[in-house]
Amino acid sequence: MVLDEFINTLYAEKGYSKHTCRAYYCDIKDFLKFFLPEKNIDFITNDMLSKFTKKEIKIIIRKYMAKIQQSGLSKNSSSRKLSALRSFFRYLVKIGQIDLNPADYIPYPKIEMKIPNFLSIDDLFRLLDSIKSDSLLEKRNLAIFETFYSTGTRVSEIIGLNIQDIDFKKQVVKVLGKGAKQRIVPIGKRALKALMQYRKMLKKEYKALFLNKNFTRLSARSIQRILLKIVCECGLNVPVSPHTLRHSFATHMLDSGADLRGIQEMLGHTSLSTTQIYTHVTIDKLMQVYDKAHPRS
Repeated sequence: MVLDEFINTLYAEKGYSKHTCRAYYCDIKDFLKFFLPEKNIDFITNDMLSKFTKKEIKIIIRKYMAKIQQSGLSKNSSSRKLSALRSFFRYLVKIGQIDLNPADYIPYPKIEMKIPNFLSIDDLFRLLDSIKSDSLLEKRNLAIFETFYSTGTRVSEIIGLNIQDIDFKKQVVKVLGKGAKQRIVPIGKRALKALMQYRKMLKKEYKALFLNKNFTRLSARSIQRILLKIVCECGLNVPVSPHTLRHSFATHMLDSGADLRGIQEMLGHTSLSTTQIYTHVTIDKLMQVYDKAHPRS
């Protein structure tokens, strides 16, 4: 089936994560059901799709996008579906099934900028300082969240870390990000100290850096569960996720005068525009200070 071939290409050749591949698979399958309602989706071949003209496919894509937007789906989700379709038809062009990508002519829905949630420095320190470090698992937890805040990594990147990715002498971490892109990120002394203490308590060397109680690689869901427990125990009355720590890292760095390009590289953003959202956080903060303090605000 052409869809399976496409997904295999994304995973094996382009290095897309399993999560992204699964999302693309569901998005394209949903479109194909709309596109070819009389066909069994599991047996759609390249030939079935190549029978349609670019104009016909373009009209169907427009109708499909209109349908999902009318269904109340968020603009972010609608954009992801269109991205999936563009990638799928780009693949069909590459393998010679169609001449041009019809999805390239469909505009993305206009997305309203969403300001990311982040913790204040006081709240962040309160969270980290509340983590006990007596047992092995407690030392692991402290090392995890110190590393999160010190490096600004994603949860998928944290769980993918291996012990050899930490260079204690150079104080850097080798991170495997989206699209299997590797980057080097500085890591602070607090995080390195927590990592060394955690590592010392392990009785032997393991490949994965962060392990569960069965000494296998920790999952993203487990980290979310651990963080929720820590947040509740320290009495923070705000929603916190692993991504909140990433947002906090970027916001605090920018507030302290870090260069936007440098933050972009550390976060692993392909486009600077993705990183620029944090400038709006800082501007909002400045406006609040101005409104409170300026006599003629």
